[in-house]
Amino acid sequence: MLPIAEGLLPYKWEWLRFDVTAGLAIAAVAIPSAVAYPAIAGLPVEVGFYASILSLVGYALLGPSRKLIVGPDAATMTVLAATLATLPLDDPAGRVAAASALAVMVGVFCILASALKLGVVASFLSRPILVGFISGISISILVGQIGRLTGVRIESDGLVMPLLEIIRKAPQIHWLTVWFGAAMFGLLVLLARLRSPIPGPLVVVVVAVLASAIFDFEGKGMKVIGSLPGGLPTLALPDVAHLPITDLVLGGAAIWLVSVSSGLVGARSFGAKDGFKVDADRELTGLGGANICSGLFSGFPVTVSDSRTAINLAASGRSQLSGLISAAALAVLLIYLNHVLRVLPHAALGAILAFAALSLIDLKGLRETWRISPMEFGFALIAMWGAISLGVLSGVVIAIAGTLLYVLLKEMRPRDALLGLVPGRPGFYKLHRMERAEPPPGMVLFMLQGSILFFNADYVRSRFESVAKEAAPGTS
Repeated sequence: MLPIAEGLLPYKWEWLRFDVTAGLAIAAVAIPSAVAYPAIAGLPVEVGFYASILSLVGYALLGPSRKLIVGPDAATMTVLAATLATLPLDDPAGRVAAASALAVMVGVFCILASALKLGVVASFLSRPILVGFISGISISILVGQIGRLTGVRIESDGLVMPLLEIIRKAPQIHWLTVWFGAAMFGLLVLLARLRSPIPGPLVVVVVAVLASAIFDFEGKGMKVIGSLPGGLPTLALPDVAHLPITDLVLGGAAIWLVSVSSGLVGARSFGAKDGFKVDADRELTGLGGANICSGLFSGFPVTVSDSRTAINLAASGRSQLSGLISAAALAVLLIYLNHVLRVLPHAALGAILAFAALSLIDLKGLRETWRISPMEFGFALIAMWGAISLGVLSGVVIAIAGTLLYVLLKEMRPRDALLGLVPGRPGFYKLHRMERAEPPPGMVLFMLQGSILFFNADYVRSRFESVAKEAAPGTS
């Protein structure tokens, strides 16, 4: 049965002041990503508001957690952009319809996976491979901001070709855009180092809008986002009858795997930190509701948002009412204050996305992976290379193939250990880990840390024979 409003009801009225404060804080954090993230996939700015508003409603209805907040995610948007690039789309309306259809498809996949208890699939991409893959995506996002930060139209894809193109088009660079984008990026770095209580992207949006209005950046040739629709979308099924269903399904599956994997990794991290349990199967239902609701109202795929969830926890949000209050605040902004955002320069969006991309490159996680297992570090680099060099969708395939190969290699050569006793302490200990441990007199305790399968049986037998030959004389 679906957990209707489980993250909202029953409700205690003493929670209201916390939820109102948290909801307004979430809305403040959501504005920059709602404005900037659609640009990754070439979608209109208003679509980011639609997805941010309606996904919160869908999760409040079907999501089990009182703490987690959903919204746009950079990795998901990049896979969405790669999927849209494979479809025959000629106009912005077609891109919006395709993105909405993919959101509905991701939501349906989530509901089906939840019904079949397939939440374990969310852990299919191992943590090291996911770190490498998202780092590769982040580099792709960073390269994708060259056009917004220079005012030059970049038509090539990949890592190297856009760099060569901007060198070739150097005379077309709009230097006011460059300097303003650099200033906004510097402001983000400064606010992050000062640990500003006000989110840096929100400060950049406000400063950029004020500067653009005062100095007439649009009149000086700087590109701005332009007018936004002054209302909310209506409920409608996306019209994608003219698009190839196979490409849509494959793209939807890729988006589903990446968004659910990255989203639930973040959810479990917050759960461990804040002391609440995250059930992957039940969370899939919530993410399904969020994506279906987003897609039916002209939005795009969403997942658990790290930044919005962090703000909700910091502001002591008590239930999903904080998400609904955030949705209401964003709706009011879109309906009544949308003209304020019209003069927001593209350079500010580029700075926000570039800063977000750099923050997603997990150097600490890569170093930790190298320290624990150089082999896993190698697979992380393969996943990163796939996302950068072969494109995001091919990178998903590389990441999956890398995971399968890694599992296969581990099963082909399962770890083993000799066990011994430590005087005065109960239990058994690995001899190579505990210097004081000694083998029991007259016997060998051998532990196999894996399964015996048809393709590793010979190796396991050879290990048993080797241990037996090396045993001390008199061992039974």
